[in-house]
Amino acid sequence: MPPATQAPERAATQTPPRLTHVRADGTAHMVDVSAKAVTAREASAAGRVLLSGEAVAALRDGTVPKGDALAVARIAGIQAAKRTPDLVPLAHPVAIHAVAVDLDVVDEGVEITATVRTADRTGIEMEALTCVSVAALALVDMIKAVDKHARITDVRVTAKSGGRSGHWREGV
Repeated sequence: MPPATQAPERAATQTPPRLTHVRADGTAHMVDVSAKAVTAREASAAGRVLLSGEAVAALRDGTVPKGDALAVARIAGIQAAKRTPDLVPLAHPVAIHAVAVDLDVVDEGVEITATVRTADRTGIEMEALTCVSVAALALVDMIKAVDKHARITDVRVTAKSGGRSGHWREGV
């Protein structure tokens, strides 16, 4: 993806962005968030699993050979959100206070959305992304007997709130 562009007058007056997880010598490190205030934070993410018509029909009819694929994917997503710091090396362990995972069967496959909430010192976007990603993986695992060509796509953060950077929503 190309980098975001700035108006020339702004670009000339701003210092280049600093990568917070990289020290001056170029080595990666975990950012110290101990001085940050605890605030309510929320992040949402979304993604898709593209499926064949046969797989969509099996999900709608409840005839997936392995069982309730949507329930398994939902639980997998919740578990993944709670395990994010074990999977993403520089993610901070944060107290997860709520995880909502929705799977909507549409004609092209399944739309997955997740919202994760905390009251902590750092953001929760990685937890929302991990939730959606693992829910999608679990769904593919459950449906692969019906559709060997299932494809995970469009995983992204769609909204965040709380903390120093405030509120952000996709498309706004």
